[in-house]
Amino acid sequence: MSERGTTDRGLFRILHQLESGLMTTLMVAMILMAFGQIVLRNAFEVSILWADPFLRHMVLWTGMLGAAMATRDGRHIKIDVLPQLLPPRGKAVLAALTNLFSAVICAVLSWAAVRFVRDEMEFGGNVFLDIPTWIVQLILPAAFVIITVRFFIFAFTSARSAWRDDADETFGEDTA
Repeated sequence: MSERGTTDRGLFRILHQLESGLMTTLMVAMILMAFGQIVLRNAFEVSILWADPFLRHMVLWTGMLGAAMATRDGRHIKIDVLPQLLPPRGKAVLAALTNLFSAVICAVLSWAAVRFVRDEMEFGGNVFLDIPTWIVQLILPAAFVIITVRFFIFAFTSARSAWRDDADETFGEDTA
């Protein structure tokens, strides 16, 4: 199970809708921009000068947002051989430990991403249309913080589940 079980409540539901809406908007904009560039180049032998760097940064945004959404839905990369061999309480304990480990790793990546963006603020240039590079790179710390929080929530929920004997609630892990 994952955050799916809690997305019908308040903040999680709003975040879920914002993520889905932003991802849809980014994907449609990327497709339209890329298609427009192809048409302009092939039909008129011109192009929009800033479109290619814009598209590259949109790919970064969709990748990071996709990672946050995959974590939300419990679809992140994981090895699931061991959980299938464990009883429900063991699955919950393992889910709590792996989610806690993932949260710590993502917290370190969040810190590194914040430092990276701060360095870009201080020393970086402009990416296109006089937009500072650090602005389009804000997705890095934002996504890693979201992923970190989700993994901490999953770790807490799985640990609570293991403690209470309701080990079917192993958040962040599929229990099928």
